[in-house]
Amino acid sequence: MELLVPDILGILRGKRIRRSSFEKTCDEAFGFCGGTLLMSALGSVLPGMIGDDDGDPDTPCRLVPGSIAPVPWANKPTAQALFRMYDNSGQPYFADPRAVLERSIAPLKKMGLKIVMATELEFYLLDARADSPTPLAARVPGIGRPQPGPQVYHPDDLQEIEPFLDELYEYCEIQGIPADTATSEFAPGQFEINLQHIDDPALACDHAVLLKRAIKAVARKHGYVACFMAKPFAEESGSGLHVHMSLVDRHGNNYFSHGRDSLAVPPFSARLRHAVGGLLKTMPEATAIFAPVANSYRRLLPENFAPVEPNWGVNHRAVSVRIPQADKKNLRFEHRVAGADANPYLVTAAIAAGVHYGLKNKCDPGRMVAEGESITLKTGIPDRWDYAIDKFSRSKILPEYLGERYCKYYALNRRGECREYHNVISPLDFDWYLRAV
Repeated sequence: MELLVPDILGILRGKRIRRSSFEKTCDEAFGFCGGTLLMSALGSVLPGMIGDDDGDPDTPCRLVPGSIAPVPWANKPTAQALFRMYDNSGQPYFADPRAVLERSIAPLKKMGLKIVMATELEFYLLDARADSPTPLAARVPGIGRPQPGPQVYHPDDLQEIEPFLDELYEYCEIQGIPADTATSEFAPGQFEINLQHIDDPALACDHAVLLKRAIKAVARKHGYVACFMAKPFAEESGSGLHVHMSLVDRHGNNYFSHGRDSLAVPPFSARLRHAVGGLLKTMPEATAIFAPVANSYRRLLPENFAPVEPNWGVNHRAVSVRIPQADKKNLRFEHRVAGADANPYLVTAAIAAGVHYGLKNKCDPGRMVAEGESITLKTGIPDRWDYAIDKFSRSKILPEYLGERYCKYYALNRRGECREYHNVISPLDFDWYLRAV
């Protein structure tokens, strides 16, 4: 059995156990390095993190109930299970992304509100046989040359990868991952798979990280490489992690669509406006979560089909927070800022924090971008990694929800990786400066 836990970037870490240890592992706590959750993208310990010169202490761990599932792509019968960490007093471990999410949604639960959400995950399929990262491109029949243009939403692009999709859906059903719609996106070899809405945010995030794992595994079987980088190709569109979210009250009513009557279409109340106001207020300081690594910021550029400023609108895909057309029962917002490289648990935690802050303080989101309106794209959202980390470090709102200790470690962790990244001398340095300077 593979025991898995998401780290600070949502990367699954863990270990394997033999069948003889199943019963003990399910019934009792087991130990695992707490510093695992705070490593860099390369799996290394950064200065100042747990595991750096402190003996790398273990923390008690337990399996997440209901998370055991078969691994259908394994060579022999294998199971997988998610686990979570606790401190020595039995409380959820501060650095566990699941615990961060639980802390963040607690104020909404106290109001008697339940989150209903789903994620949409964009990714590229690359040719595993190519010598360099090359997106999978359909061939023009009878000619053999790659199909030019993005051919967005073209059903033939899905037919080209039908064996991959069929096996992916089969594996998702086996693992209990509610994979739904698949579309061909705005670039050759780029696709999106949506997950169904559920009323358990932690489980929805489990589905997101496990879907990513399943996509990677099935891609390997079919001669592809699944790429979840936010911006793998400068000339093509980036890949996002879009979150659809609504709130339901104790009576099962959509919290955004009832209350004071509104003439808005779709029919939302002031509550939705306030929630969006909180999201826009917290967006700049939460960008370091929505865009966690260096490559993330190559996506956050004007006219790059990615949100670059805190704005909102109905049925408009160039804004950060979109209100899709929906009836009052299904009214929701779509948060479009995070990249496909972001940690779903932390993204959801930051969104929940913004929603509660907006409801509590009745934040005004400002003028809504009208449907069909052409907008001037600026960069109100931090578009550089250092700048985003600075904004996050100075945040007065997020620590109240995510936890002060976690925010401190998150900023230290991301700044450490940022420093390591920028200390690497790349070929571009020589291309630009060797002869010129």
